[in-house]
Amino acid sequence: MADISATAAAIDQRRSLRRHRTYATALLVVMGIGYVAALRSGFTGYWMELFQAGTEAALVGGLADWFAVTALFRRPLGLPIPHTAVIPNSKERIGLGLGSFIERHFLEPELVAARLRAAGISRRLGAWLADRRNADLVSDRLVVISSFVFRSLNDQKLQRLMQMMLRRQIREVELAPALATLLAVLRQNGTHQQLFDYALGAVRHYISMNEDRILEIVEERSRWWVPRRVDRRVAKEIADGLIAYIDDLQNRSHEARASFDAAIERFIADLRQEPAYRAKINDVRDRILAAPQVNAYFATLWQGLRGKVEDELAQPNSRFSQALSGVLRSIGTAIADDPEVQARMDRRVEEVVMTLIVPWRKEIGHFVADVVRSWETSTIVDRVELAVGKDLQYIRVNGTLVGAAVGCAIFAISELLR
Repeated sequence: MADISATAAAIDQRRSLRRHRTYATALLVVMGIGYVAALRSGFTGYWMELFQAGTEAALVGGLADWFAVTALFRRPLGLPIPHTAVIPNSKERIGLGLGSFIERHFLEPELVAARLRAAGISRRLGAWLADRRNADLVSDRLVVISSFVFRSLNDQKLQRLMQMMLRRQIREVELAPALATLLAVLRQNGTHQQLFDYALGAVRHYISMNEDRILEIVEERSRWWVPRRVDRRVAKEIADGLIAYIDDLQNRSHEARASFDAAIERFIADLRQEPAYRAKINDVRDRILAAPQVNAYFATLWQGLRGKVEDELAQPNSRFSQALSGVLRSIGTAIADDPEVQARMDRRVEEVVMTLIVPWRKEIGHFVADVVRSWETSTIVDRVELAVGKDLQYIRVNGTLVGAAVGCAIFAISELLR
């Protein structure tokens, strides 16, 4: 779209240049015809001589300005006249001068900073993003880019990268203090006692369901001469005793409960203060992360996540896109309504631009000079002529008309002084 607009603008410039060049040339030709007609007419008198002097001066002025304008871009009539075709012969100096001019004047840090402050970039950006249509547009573009990047990435490499990053983050976390904090919260809320009750219930259920196993253990350890019914009685008493003790432990005021609570408190203190406990927790963590089952779990988790993300990004007007648009609108509104945020953002933008411009001023200037130097001579002539050629044709017109006026004035003054 931009290329089409640029081409249309260039075509309009060429048409305008041809039109003004034709007008200036036609005016010069008219003056020449007038001068020849006055010279060959045989008429005399004040007004005829005045007309002849005016057309003669107009012809001289027009030709002089035609020569000057033409000499900027090419050799007039193709003649090797010195100091003509100024722009083609000065392409190197033009490039260096343009690059130096941009470096010293356009990229001067204080000037750029002042323009950035006056532009109010953050305020405009906030107001622009607050508009739903703009936020939806940005969101759609980001989703398209994200989808392309996501599909372009190597799945195996990305999976390994994600695993490596996740493992690194987990290894950098000190689990002992986190575990101590978790246990402290559970203890404060009494949840640890509920967990203890759950463990007791699980043990009681196991004992009640495995009385036969207890009998087998008693028979294995009993003497050969002890009757079997005695073993069964002993096994029954053991199971009932254990169940009764477990039921007794269900009482929150039981002394074992106090011992359990104290043990938890000591364990929390050890996790927070004892390096040995931290080392043990970290060692357990590392062994878990190194287990093949964990690798398989990470792979399964990644495949599921990737599939969901791809499906979501592929849907038009997806929930992700809508959510992103909402976030962008919220950000835009917050920026547009908060002068303090705008000031901070403007300062940050200014710092970033200054950081980029100050070290690269010379390189940008050299880049401009190199671009101009790389142009073909015909290209630079064409572009400069398209840019300023119309105004230069006005110089030709003015030279012709001013020459005519000056010629008439000189003739009139000469007649008065006779």
